[in-house]
Amino acid sequence: MEQTRRQPGKRGWRLALLALVLAVAISGVVRSLWLDVYFIPSASMEPLFLSGDRILVSRTDFQTGFQTGPLRRGDVVVFDGRGSFAPLNSGKGPVVDFLAGAGHWLGLAGSDSVYVKRVIGLPGDRVACCDGNGGLTVNGQPVAEPYLYGGDAASGLAFSVAVPAGRLWLMGDHRSMSADSRSLLGAPGGGMVPVDRVIGRPVQIIWPLDRFAAVPRPAQAATTTTNGQ
Repeated sequence: MEQTRRQPGKRGWRLALLALVLAVAISGVVRSLWLDVYFIPSASMEPLFLSGDRILVSRTDFQTGFQTGPLRRGDVVVFDGRGSFAPLNSGKGPVVDFLAGAGHWLGLAGSDSVYVKRVIGLPGDRVACCDGNGGLTVNGQPVAEPYLYGGDAASGLAFSVAVPAGRLWLMGDHRSMSADSRSLLGAPGGGMVPVDRVIGRPVQIIWPLDRFAAVPRPAQAATTTTNGQ
């Protein structure tokens, strides 16, 4: 009788363990194919994202055949900075992976090579700052930037760059607090991020709850191009 009484407990423990293993496996598949969660540790993308936000990132938005279509100027992207941004060690702008595998459920560890920035220049574009009004230009045309942090200039650093094929010029919205493509001018790669390093697009702020909101995709930031995009 004693053995009979213990069996339900053992069975329940095994079912709970199996459920946990399945949950981890399903989470891993979802994260690798469709969605991921990231933690914002800095002010580099204010006012869109605040330090401490958790964001849901879609891995499929920029894949051919999906409704939202290919990358365009003004898109906010999460990307792997290895080989381009990873030399940045200033602490301004890295996105720490909040769910970096089954052993990191609390977001205490993650990747220091993953970043969030806004696409300013596409392959073939000429991006420059600053024009007579103190703003950015893309292919000679001024860019409206309603997303900029209040009181920030378009850039405290003057530059004029040609974006190579297969690369992106990326900048933070809080320009005075963002280490971005400008910070790597003169470095190998010139701060240009390979298109194939883009992980996905933030689609939702999920934490804290008082900031729970969708992240809409903005209109394209500039209309005149030199490469037909």
